[in-house]
Amino acid sequence: MKLAVTTLVFCVAALLALGMVMLYSASMAQVGAHYLVKQLLAGLVGLALCAGAAWLDYRRLKTMVWPLFALAILLLLLVFVPHIGITRNGASRWLGHNKTTLFQPSEFAKLVLLIALAWYGERYQRQMPTWKRGIIFPGLLILPILGLIFKEPDVGNALLLGTVSFIVLLTAGIRLRYALPPVLLAIIGVAIFIHQNQMRSKRIYAWLHVEETRREKGLQAYEAMVALGHGGVGGVGLGDGRQKLGFIPEHHTDFIFSIIGEELGVIATLLVVAAFLGVVVCGVCIAVHSSDTFGLLLGTGITFLIGLQAFINVGVVTSALPNKGLPLPFISFGGSNLMMMLLCVGVLLSIARFAGAHESLATAIRSDDDLRDTNPFRRSQCAA
Repeated sequence: MKLAVTTLVFCVAALLALGMVMLYSASMAQVGAHYLVKQLLAGLVGLALCAGAAWLDYRRLKTMVWPLFALAILLLLLVFVPHIGITRNGASRWLGHNKTTLFQPSEFAKLVLLIALAWYGERYQRQMPTWKRGIIFPGLLILPILGLIFKEPDVGNALLLGTVSFIVLLTAGIRLRYALPPVLLAIIGVAIFIHQNQMRSKRIYAWLHVEETRREKGLQAYEAMVALGHGGVGGVGLGDGRQKLGFIPEHHTDFIFSIIGEELGVIATLLVVAAFLGVVVCGVCIAVHSSDTFGLLLGTGITFLIGLQAFINVGVVTSALPNKGLPLPFISFGGSNLMMMLLCVGVLLSIARFAGAHESLATAIRSDDDLRDTNPFRRSQCAA
């Protein structure tokens, strides 16, 4: 467990440090250190949240499920309220004042839903294989949050959270024969939505025909591939990239991975992927060795939330997936996502800390039993 915790902290710290450096490099020609300062402030808050979550007993979250769930729903509803919610490019995803973004509620709602599902999975663990307890009731927890995120609209986060929720429920013990029909219905519904939504259907078309649409909807994907190809193996040098000079929109957020590839090369991008794989492996190890079912389910959800978000972002930048608009955890610019990701890491560390205490207690009990069994006086008593 100590190795898993050390590796997790090292990987997250390395990604954070790289993110700060690359964020300044990506944005210095446009806004100087403005984005870096904001990210540093969010990072400091996130580290404080991480330390607090690691120090607290994660099992106390079970007593806070319903207040947190109600708060998440309230915050998601507030984004649609004029003068409180901020609308940009037709999407209402942020809370703020005078067009100044303060927070993105969907990031908070993702963690809250995972806590609620972990609590539910532990409480009704023996009944999870049934249709009622395994599908219908968890659906009542999932649908309100996913529906509000989908309505913003934030299809990428909704699909990500839906996938992670499904993984948590599978870990909790639901039966595939009950789970597959709702999943298929959801896939069909998303396909119909994309088909009827002109903007998103154009994104799919642009993904399938990058060369044809490289001056329109496929601009980001095409220029990202140009950046990765320009960087080669060793990169053109930190700060010397050209694609960040107006060629790649959102180069400091969703497409910062392409700037890493151009300036530091394929070696750096592979190290980034390896760091995220390290986070996933360590997270799974911590979840498996947790002291209770709640820790197992919560650790699994958090691990796959981080891992899948990173996988989707890298897939989008490399044109393996259509554009989803998800930031790269710990690296992309975005205070809400950074703070919530660090809070998630803190919860993982708390799970590991109390799992370690549980293992130490179990080892002490076994050692005490072994000593008693080897005690001659005790053996003579048992023989008598």
